Amino acid sequence: MDSIKKQLIALEAIKILKTRSDSFPDDTTIARNAPFHKAFLKAFESKFEELNTNSDALLNVSSWIHGLNTTLGQSFFESVAHILCNGEKRAFPGSEFRLYAEQERVISEHMTDLKNGTVIPNTSQEDEMLRNAAHGDLVVGSNFTADCFFEDEEKIVAIELKSVRPNSGETRGEKQKILKAKAALRHHYSTVPGCENKKVYYFFGFPFDPTATTDTGFNKANFMGNMIEFSKFCATEDILLADELWSFLSGEENTMEEILRIIKDVSQASFSADFNFLCSAHSIQSNPERYRSIVSQWHLCNETEIVDRWDEVEASNERDIVKFKYMSPFNNSGKYNERRSAALMEYLHR
Repeated sequence: MDSIKKQLIALEAIKILKTRSDSFPDDTTIARNAPFHKAFLKAFESKFEELNTNSDALLNVSSWIHGLNTTLGQSFFESVAHILCNGEKRAFPGSEFRLYAEQERVISEHMTDLKNGTVIPNTSQEDEMLRNAAHGDLVVGSNFTADCFFEDEEKIVAIELKSVRPNSGETRGEKQKILKAKAALRHHYSTVPGCENKKVYYFFGFPFDPTATTDTGFNKANFMGNMIEFSKFCATEDILLADELWSFLSGEENTMEEILRIIKDVSQASFSADFNFLCSAHSIQSNPERYRSIVSQWHLCNETEIVDRWDEVEASNERDIVKFKYMSPFNNSGKYNERRSAALMEYLHR
């Protein structure tokens, strides 16, 4: 993974750590009102005492962790996926991405057969089914969105990212959406010059395997078996799981391990103090060694070059450069100051 992608992933981690550290519950946090939870937790008071905690603290921390889960599912995983494959979230209007009426019919029949268990999911056979039904009248398709979409010289890839395991009804609806989306994408790109022979893929993407025995490991059969009726609608080829997902996106092996390493390098006990130091006035001038140590640990390659070449920046009397060099590298929410970085890097690379 190149240094720029490492930096971009680290910046996503920094944003999350900053916002979550600011909201971490402490002694001043108002106790969450959860009367039913507290009523049940009354039975475990002695257990809490052994752990040096209480029900109020536990409920506040659980609420905080729920917020972290939401942030990972709605922001971090998607952003990292886009960084790795140079992709994007893409919406596809049904009015532009049409499919054949015969394809709609066979998809509907196939979903009924899957539900009844009269057929088993098979990705290659389903692809053949869609190709054989690509004739007759075109109809307006359903609007659909891909959480991660990219196109290269050989293929068109759409991925539905899932941070939690879907239930049976959701899986059935998502699988039907994916079959229709595959048909619509294939028809659309068959009309685009140079794209006629590109393969179209649409996957479920799961960032990690909660049933695995290692951080980056995965077992598709075990994972799918732990979801109600998931195997009834999806084949193993329909999903990308854990490191399989991240390495597919990056095109490099062991990418999940690299992502976790970046997060751990940023997520140190000293994070808040280090962040505050970087954002303090004239921090580079006051302690360039500490500044460089932090930004290097955090994989911020631009900041590392800026501090290493600070004499050149300091010597500039250009009005804009003088202003930018005194700006903070981050705002109070942990967002990186891209304008400052771009201006200083452009100046250093003239």
